[in-house]
Amino acid sequence: MLINNKKQVLILTTLSFMLIACDDDNNNTVRPPAVEAKSLELNILHINDHHSHLDEEAIKFKMNLGTGDEEFSVASGGFARVAALINQLAIENKNVLKIHAGDAITGDLYYNLTDGKADADAMNTVCFDTFTPGNHEFDSKDDGLKTFIDFLDQSSCKEKTKILTANVTFGASSPLYKTNRVLKSQIFEKDGVKIAIIGLTVAKKTKNSSQPNADTLFTDEIETAQKQIDQFKAQGIKNIILQTHVGYDLDQQLAKSLTDVDVIIGGDSHTLLGPDSLKKYGMTPEGAYPTQLKNKDGHLVCIAQAWQYSYVVGDLKVNFDKNGNLESCSGTPHVLIGNNFIRTAKDAKTVTETEKQNILNQFKTENVPFNVVAPLQKTLDVLKPYQEQKKKFAQEIVGQATDNLCSRRVPGTQRDVNRSTLGDVCNKNTHVDQHGGDIQQIIAEAFLQQGKTFFNADISFQNGGGVREDVGLGDVSVGKIYNVLPFKNTLVRLDLTGAEVKATLEDVIDGVIAQNNTGSYPYTGGLRWNVDFTKDKGQRLNQIQVRNHLGQYENLDLNKTYKIITIDFLANGGDYYATFKTITGDRRLNVGLDYAEAFLKYTQSLSGQIGQKKIQKLATSEYSTQLFIDKAK
Repeated sequence: MLINNKKQVLILTTLSFMLIACDDDNNNTVRPPAVEAKSLELNILHINDHHSHLDEEAIKFKMNLGTGDEEFSVASGGFARVAALINQLAIENKNVLKIHAGDAITGDLYYNLTDGKADADAMNTVCFDTFTPGNHEFDSKDDGLKTFIDFLDQSSCKEKTKILTANVTFGASSPLYKTNRVLKSQIFEKDGVKIAIIGLTVAKKTKNSSQPNADTLFTDEIETAQKQIDQFKAQGIKNIILQTHVGYDLDQQLAKSLTDVDVIIGGDSHTLLGPDSLKKYGMTPEGAYPTQLKNKDGHLVCIAQAWQYSYVVGDLKVNFDKNGNLESCSGTPHVLIGNNFIRTAKDAKTVTETEKQNILNQFKTENVPFNVVAPLQKTLDVLKPYQEQKKKFAQEIVGQATDNLCSRRVPGTQRDVNRSTLGDVCNKNTHVDQHGGDIQQIIAEAFLQQGKTFFNADISFQNGGGVREDVGLGDVSVGKIYNVLPFKNTLVRLDLTGAEVKATLEDVIDGVIAQNNTGSYPYTGGLRWNVDFTKDKGQRLNQIQVRNHLGQYENLDLNKTYKIITIDFLANGGDYYATFKTITGDRRLNVGLDYAEAFLKYTQSLSGQIGQKKIQKLATSEYSTQLFIDKAK
């Protein structure tokens, strides 16, 4: 039919333009909606790695109030203080984001008793905007993470906390498969400006050192982050925050390797960032708060982390220009304390109100970021029933530590030297530097003794990172034992040749060196060695000796079969114990004993009256690491 009407021509022309527009849209060529270009001040309040440490603790410090140095103690941390300060700062500041960078659970009896419900209920008195799962959120497989998220969702918060991790893909066996409850990223809008937050979970460590479902996949952190950033940039969103649980070292690599990244809020490495003035008070910052670097474009990137265990609230102020580039950043790692200062010396006089003020004035003069915060009553009320449950279970005293039993993952002075809750008494302990953690070694011996009871074990294995706390001088309770060994591991028997034992040691030490997986480092009962980190894999260990039934050490026989006792996590190949995973059939037997219970039984078997059994450091000759030669990371 011929078209001879101007009106018909106009209609067809309009339709053709509409079709072109639709075709463009189908090919993703339509330009994204414009994002307003304007500057922005953003205030980020953040924590990480609170690890079920919900109760307040105490710190000690020395100060001269005019009559010479005296030691004082004051309450510190506690999630009720975290909640109080975050809620206060959220009111006082504009454009606030509240971030938790992972590892909320495991590490205290609250988790053992409630599977994370106490943590979730406490977190919901803050109403975090975002949470990134850490490796320990996968300790009880994907089911454990799903359970924790469900607890978080039982809240009165206006919005559910966004669960963010871009580099985790849940497999078909996972309860989180295709649920869309865990997102890669989230866009927030503050003062008319869009901000993208991208989550990252440490990949290799989670896959090898926790227990995600076998078909849950973890992709490279740097590649994943850049892909997400590029997608947001294509949408015109220029203000980019990475919320990571990958550790301070990798955070710095991310900052330098990526384009268009502005801010990184991290966790995993339990890194204290802050002024050098903290060193006077037994704390050792590993960098400035915030740490300022340049990204691949040469633009400013600011990195922040808030130490561990509800001790610190990070308070970061960042200023973006209208192009989404970071102009400046500043802030404070608020170390949370009470105002109940006491002198620790026996029969010392009470600290007066004037003296309290003098202490606080000295903190201020010295630029020490201690912040007196009253606990939030709402959080205390939420935790009260859980606290009563915990106290009832944990209060029994089972022994006495005759000395400070220091925790250390790796000997030497290059790796993980600032984790001790006892401060420099352990962090700068020469014996610990040379031979490793006292408490790790005792626990390895405890496992060996239980293994001898069950099947006349020859050697025990425990990874350094599986022991979570020091044991201070004095009373040791049931609760303390379960805090030291908080995971749900059971003991397993494996039959290994001497050659397989040596291969295991080489594998896990390579995991420490090549992958910076400090938690892998081996502690053993009945086995000792010399190690040299400067040598190549396969050549690092020598003088490997086994303790025989007479208590004497003899060289490891590569052809002999030894009966090994270890935890199921390592037996299944976790933390680079790959050789263990190959031991199957008759060479593997599940002992069925909870590993914390094994330590408890060991304590109960020591000499002395109930509650007064002496838990002592082992002789240096019984430490698994006899000689340690270090090298820089």
